[in-house]
Amino acid sequence: NIPIRTEFGRKIRRAFIAEKGFKLMSVDYSQIELRLAAHVSGDEKMIKVFRENGDIHEATARTLFSLSLDGRGQGEGEITPEQRRLAKTINFAVLYGASAYGISSRIKGVSQGQAEDFIKRYFEAYPKLAAWLKNTIEQTKKLGYIKNELGRIRFLPEINSSQFQVRAGAERAAINMPLQSLAADIIKMAMNKLAEEKLTSRDDCRLLLQVHDELVFEVLENKIDIYAPQIVKIMSEIYKLKVP
Repeated sequence: NIPIRTEFGRKIRRAFIAEKGFKLMSVDYSQIELRLAAHVSGDEKMIKVFRENGDIHEATARTLFSLSLDGRGQGEGEITPEQRRLAKTINFAVLYGASAYGISSRIKGVSQGQAEDFIKRYFEAYPKLAAWLKNTIEQTKKLGYIKNELGRIRFLPEINSSQFQVRAGAERAAINMPLQSLAADIIKMAMNKLAEEKLTSRDDCRLLLQVHDELVFEVLENKIDIYAPQIVKIMSEIYKLKVP
């Protein structure tokens, strides 16, 4: 998993080259864990954003900064890149069970009090997600384990520990496991289907790597337009969600 956002990372990536006449092609799931959060929680507002192909980070930013949309979908105030970045951090931080302290230490210039206010507004905007998070922790405390939608289990007896840090760590794991493990299961199911359809080991289309929610192929240059749509179709249809 080579970094892409830094100049040094981009230099390293130049060392990876496809065979002559081929290109490296990356196909990845967009915001898979947030889509799964919308799916498992059934939160109507999150589901609506994804079904309308909206920007979930912008939608969250509008909530956090009280910027509404008018009937034409144009904002009454423009979202700044900084506001969207902050909303993106909070979107993912919540899925990892981050506290107000954790969010304030992660975002420069945001106090713990501001972070608490952001979390409060976030849960007011996505009430069913808030309820799902709370219920997940309560169920894990009761059972000693957490299960994802496909039945994969992780045992977390330490969620009832008397030590705060141990308990808090287990609570974070309980929140994230049903999402992260389901994302991992979905991409494995897609890989199996791609293999069945002979799209992973052809002479002109080979699967090289899986990196989290991304698959990297080596494809003959003049066949990319043929194989890319087939791969995208299988990956996007392999498991039925409440959101695309």
